[in-house]
Amino acid sequence: MTSTLDLTFAALADPTRRAILSMLLEDDMAVTDVAEPFDISLAAISKHLGILGRAGLISQDRHGRVTWCKLEPSGLRAASIWMQGFGQFEPIDLDAFEMFLAAEFSGTR
Repeated sequence: MTSTLDLTFAALADPTRRAILSMLLEDDMAVTDVAEPFDISLAAISKHLGILGRAGLISQDRHGRVTWCKLEPSGLRAASIWMQGFGQFEPIDLDAFEMFLAAEFSGTR
C-alpha cells in the first residue's frame, strides 16, 4: 500500500496534475484538449498524464488516432483510507473534492 500512496501523493503534489484532474471531473477529454489551456508542450502534458495514470487517478483509452483521458475516482481510495487512520478525516466525498479543486483553481478560498 505504501507504494500506492507514494504514487498518489506524488501525482497530487504537482499543480498541473491537480488542474488536469479538475478538468477531468467535468468529462472525459482527448489529450489535445487536456493540453490546450497549458503553456507547456504536448510531450510535457503526456508525462503528467503518465504519472496520473501510474497512480491510478486516470485511465487512457485510444480510439483511432485520439487518446481519451478519464478520471478514476477510485484511485483516491487508498489515500482516503490512509487519511481516515488519523481520525481527523472523513471518507472522501467526491462532490466536496470537486468543489475543493474548483475553488483551488479559481483562486477563491
